[in-house]
Amino acid sequence: MTEFAQRTNRQFRLARRPVGMPTRDDWQETSEPVEAPPVGGVLVQTLALSLDPAMRGWMNEGKSYIAPVGIGEVMRAGGIGRVLASSHAGFSVGDLVAGALGVQAYASFGPAEASRAGLARIDRRLGTITQWLNVLGMPGMTAYFGLLDVGQPKPGDTVVVSGAAGAVGQTVGQLAKIKGCRVVGIAGGRAKCDWVVNELGFDACIDYKAGQVRAGLKEHCPRGVDIYFDNVGGDILDEVLARLAMHARIVICGAISQYNNTAPVQGPRNYLSLLVHRARMQGMVVFDYTDRFPQAVAELSGYLRDGRLKSREDVVQGLEQFPEALNRLFTGENFGKLVLQVVQDAPLTA
Repeated sequence: MTEFAQRTNRQFRLARRPVGMPTRDDWQETSEPVEAPPVGGVLVQTLALSLDPAMRGWMNEGKSYIAPVGIGEVMRAGGIGRVLASSHAGFSVGDLVAGALGVQAYASFGPAEASRAGLARIDRRLGTITQWLNVLGMPGMTAYFGLLDVGQPKPGDTVVVSGAAGAVGQTVGQLAKIKGCRVVGIAGGRAKCDWVVNELGFDACIDYKAGQVRAGLKEHCPRGVDIYFDNVGGDILDEVLARLAMHARIVICGAISQYNNTAPVQGPRNYLSLLVHRARMQGMVVFDYTDRFPQAVAELSGYLRDGRLKSREDVVQGLEQFPEALNRLFTGENFGKLVLQVVQDAPLTA
């Protein structure tokens, strides 16, 4: 028996591939004793997990940018944890680390597994744990490289961001403002729109739940849209395509409106606007930029420090809440970056 055997590792494993919105029946809750890590490995206690729309795609069979989660496997998820045991040269007991920990209370890695999981130490001086899951984590990296590398903003550009109050959208809009652009958000509900404008400094925000997208784009983008950062797909993408400026750039980051469809994904009907306006539509996957993450963290943490960048996290307590918490992403209930707190007394925001 190891020194950790009295600890129990609770896990959520994929029981079947969902049809439409996931339910609790799509998950299997398991538990097992915690074992010491293999030689050269590391044992991590999960403090908090990042819940992201991409997780819904990882549950599906089929070709994608990353292999699907296998039936019976622990659900893939990024997270922050504390090292409990280590014979790995890169990690010491007590280190805070980020990586693909999975939806479980503890994660054990051999040397090669730690590398594949992207396990890396985090510096709390740069941000809180929740910020390391948000603006300094995968959502922030997605916003940074999607906007700057793919969108290529120029001062004076009009940038439209869907999912503006979400994890990626909030950073895209603020970063675009820092780069000298006019920014129009699209979000669901008056409270989210007010926050995006009054707290984050967007120039305007369109409430799609009020059915105002077409009129809002006409009002707030009179000269057209130079960059559209798309997190939702579907009808909103079509509305923006109808308002493009010449040589516009559309960044395809996600399509959350389509993830739980039981019918084929809805493609853009107004795609010929790309031809008329000599525009470019390009997909981006954040894993293509991993070697440049330190560059992005350095810049974004500087903006956090000087107050030019804010972050908001929506924290749900308890690993047992995972199935319902994940679905908040698809019903629009989350307000900011959705985080699942696994260790109740972990100081996530201090």
